Amino acid sequence: MPPMVQTFDPEDLFTRRCIWVNGPVIVGAGPSGLAVAAGLKDQGVPFIILERANCIASLWQNRTYDRLKLHLPKQYCHLPNFPFPEDFPEYPTKFQFISYLESYAKHFNIAPQFNETVQSAKYDETFGLWRVKTIRKKAPSSSGECEVEYICRWLVVATGENSEKVVPEFEGLQEFGGHVMHACDYKSGEGCSGQKVLVVGCGNSGMEVSLDLCNHNANPSMVVRSSVHVLPRQVFGKSTFELAVMLMKRLPLWMVDKILLILARLILGNVEKYGVKRPSVGPLELKHTAGKTPVLDIGALEKIRSGQIKVVPGIRRFLPGKVELVDGKVLQIDSVVLATGYHSNVPSWLKENDFFSNDGTPRNPFPNGWKGKGCLYAVGFTRRGLSGASLDAINVAHDIAKSWKEETKQKRKTVAARHRRCLSHF
Repeated sequence: MPPMVQTFDPEDLFTRRCIWVNGPVIVGAGPSGLAVAAGLKDQGVPFIILERANCIASLWQNRTYDRLKLHLPKQYCHLPNFPFPEDFPEYPTKFQFISYLESYAKHFNIAPQFNETVQSAKYDETFGLWRVKTIRKKAPSSSGECEVEYICRWLVVATGENSEKVVPEFEGLQEFGGHVMHACDYKSGEGCSGQKVLVVGCGNSGMEVSLDLCNHNANPSMVVRSSVHVLPRQVFGKSTFELAVMLMKRLPLWMVDKILLILARLILGNVEKYGVKRPSVGPLELKHTAGKTPVLDIGALEKIRSGQIKVVPGIRRFLPGKVELVDGKVLQIDSVVLATGYHSNVPSWLKENDFFSNDGTPRNPFPNGWKGKGCLYAVGFTRRGLSGASLDAINVAHDIAKSWKEETKQKRKTVAARHRRCLSHF
């Protein structure tokens, strides 16, 4: 394989400002970035992966709760050309998934540049090249940081939809006085026994954090401000997702939504009488149009029905040791967990580009959101989980490999022609 970058002395690398990359720069070493890298590796294309954290899959390793499992069966979550081990359960745990990703990186010999944060990426139209500026933390033996600029032909954005936490502003939160954390900092309810905890948000994270708090003898109240679809994770022993995929091969989307809602009503009952309102749009249609994922219930509904998880409306304001709700009720609470989601950080560093919208996702919907102008690519923004990211990664790796091989072949022809001209002079 050709060299990934120009050869430098390792110590001298910190003093040099510009590095030419003989292939693409991939930003992000999560599942999406790893999947693209594996595809490129398989086709002999050199690359560099830049990762701001000190490990692969930092979202999974550093910003998820301990009880987390994959929400979908493992056959829908593996990365290209590398299935999960057969002895893994149908729904692998967080720690099993991290182990799988580490094995994936090792299998394909993928070595990201860790502790390197992209500050900006700008396309130079004059030369048809990307200029990617980063801040790199130096080795532990030395202190400080250094600036590096990478020059490359192809840029792959693989930072995903969940790179930064969303923290809403609430009146009085600064005066609340209790412990406040985002769900990305929550690990488990251990140590919360007997505490009254307000969980803000009713998505998969909000439901699972509330369930975990219950299992650790805490008293959670979950804020349900907007409508949400809650579906059983399994229907008659079969994954709800697998059932939906099977039905969509034969039936229109609206009909599949009707079937799923009927099954959910039969299995879970009428969730609206517990304060969980369903949207007027079906779960699959809502996922496809707005990217809003339905909650796959793994036990929280039972706790809600029994009253162990209290469902409360939106927040009006916080008071010292209390929260006032929009219905006028005031609750005594000890701590707050903000299960308020994440957003993309792409607009903060990708400059002057109309491929991404203001919310940091590609303007073109799936399956056409993986390629932009100027050799810009995006992976992990499909709103279709790991399976969507894998499909995009395959397309991106194939497209870059084709272009890279054509350019490499043309360069070799040019070098050979120059060599023949030189020989003709002697």
